[in-house]
Amino acid sequence: MKEEYRGEHLTKKKGKRYLHEVDLMRVIFIGGVLLNHTTTAFKSSMSSNSFSKLFLESTHLSLHFTRMGFMFMTGLVLVLNYYHLENNWFSFWKKRYTNVGIPYLSWNAIIMLLTTIFAGGTIIWSDYWNHLLDAWLHGNEYYMYYIIVTFQLYLIFPLIIKMFKKFEDHHLMILGISALLQMVITFSIKYLLPGVDRSGWPYLFKAYGLNVFTYQFYFIAGAFVAIHYDAFDEFVERFHKLIGWITATLALGTVGIFYFDQRVLKLGMDGTLSIHQPFIFVYDVAMIVFVFWIGRQYTHAREAGLPIWIDKLIKNLSKVSFGLYLVQSLPILMLYKILSLLNVSSWVMLVMLPLGYAFVLGGAFVISWFCYKVPPFGILIGRPQKFKRSVLNAKNNQAIKPAMDEQ
Repeated sequence: MKEEYRGEHLTKKKGKRYLHEVDLMRVIFIGGVLLNHTTTAFKSSMSSNSFSKLFLESTHLSLHFTRMGFMFMTGLVLVLNYYHLENNWFSFWKKRYTNVGIPYLSWNAIIMLLTTIFAGGTIIWSDYWNHLLDAWLHGNEYYMYYIIVTFQLYLIFPLIIKMFKKFEDHHLMILGISALLQMVITFSIKYLLPGVDRSGWPYLFKAYGLNVFTYQFYFIAGAFVAIHYDAFDEFVERFHKLIGWITATLALGTVGIFYFDQRVLKLGMDGTLSIHQPFIFVYDVAMIVFVFWIGRQYTHAREAGLPIWIDKLIKNLSKVSFGLYLVQSLPILMLYKILSLLNVSSWVMLVMLPLGYAFVLGGAFVISWFCYKVPPFGILIGRPQKFKRSVLNAKNNQAIKPAMDEQ
């Protein structure tokens, strides 16, 4: 069942409207996330002083917009679905925490168990459960940080809705204040926090990458676009060429930031490749807007007669995009193992990167598609299947809770 994004701004003239551009945006962002993590795997297998490794390191920041794109999409789709509805927030929390919480708990447990088995170690169950409980509480294993951030967003989401409704005539001001605050946050993380002893801080402040307020602008921006969707679309279409050139320039600028951080600020590689930098914030915003424009071109292409196989591919990837995110660690860990067995030069590693990416994306898709198609495993990717008494109805049944409805 295709979900329909609801909103007064979308329904006054044409009724409910399915936003096909959201499908492509999801695919681009999840595809970028997997590419980001794939390049990290390849870097780890290259010679430390090789040009190939330097190339991947110096271009790595240009891929980091994908995390922020996920945050933007979360705010966008949540508000599209809930802004104009009378909400029972307890029902909202129950639905969202169940829909996302079960996959979060399950894949932490599954991936941890499989990695222990494949590593050839003996499973000591007391250690396993202690490790798993720590992973559940902290969200610091298997790229699950996004889920922890989302849990926090669900908690404060009613306040975001209330803020936009209360200050209905001041949405641009809200967006501007949020942008200014985001700049202060990124500046503080890069230039102030490294010299501060945070050992006694609460966990979500010490591990700021898991704190919802570290990403507050992207949620607010998503909400703003959802409420003013058609006006934003018109703005982007009008200035898309300028937006494209700005985005390309900023993408090249990420290479300059890499060398600035390395050679001028003398930062370590972790600090150099941090996504929490003022310049990267500006780049991320430009890139998200540009990806929105690309998504709209996909919608226009569908209307003009896009080849069916392309449209179907994008739709299918979008359907399991949340699943791709959840299971990515399995093919990535396998990739690390495969690369560790190869004895090839760094430049050969670089040439092989597209194959590695295809392996990660394909592997994640196969696992996610299996869950999507075979009951009851849909619950593991946020798409629980509804069982019917009739076998025929069961075959024809579709997932009732789309994976990234509010992801």
